[in-house]
Amino acid sequence: MLKIRIFFLLLIFVIFTFCNAFGSSENPKVLIKTDLGDIVVEIYQDKAPITASNFLKYVDENRFAGASFYRVVRMDNQPDNDVKIEVIQGGLGFADMTNRLPAIEHETTAKTGILHKDGVISMARNEPGTASSEFFICIGDQPELDFGGKRNPDGQGFAAFGKVVSGMDVVREIQQQPAEGQMLIAKIKIYSFSRIK
Repeated sequence: MLKIRIFFLLLIFVIFTFCNAFGSSENPKVLIKTDLGDIVVEIYQDKAPITASNFLKYVDENRFAGASFYRVVRMDNQPDNDVKIEVIQGGLGFADMTNRLPAIEHETTAKTGILHKDGVISMARNEPGTASSEFFICIGDQPELDFGGKRNPDGQGFAAFGKVVSGMDVVREIQQQPAEGQMLIAKIKIYSFSRIK
């Protein structure tokens, strides 16, 4: 009886150790330090492996050097859009090509299950398969950015890959900065992107 009890205790210990060593499914978190404060984003590498890996490669290889938040979309600055959204957009911008990686395959929300809810981070793009370095963060729920949504005429939506877990106050403050149309008059500098776990 004692041998059976010891056997089961050892078995439980081995299973617990194995799960801790190999079964950890925690997603990485990235700290984005800006002029207006810090934003922490959890990256859903498990659900959006292509898009998440692309973003993390920019982070790990310091390819976001010189990045900023430069575009804010609010209810008051999209008069020509029938379908209105609220986001802030950042990345390398439109001129810098030296740090930009090739475009990635489009992972729709239908594939990943990551919907454009408040705080979700997603890739900016033109046509499907053109996303590379530019990303945006949702302010409020934005279902028209999901697969089948009407913001983009192709109906493919955008590729969401994570969510803000700290710093939504900073995101909202960035959205309220003075802009000409949707472009910030003074870009919000991003000092660094770094993994925090």
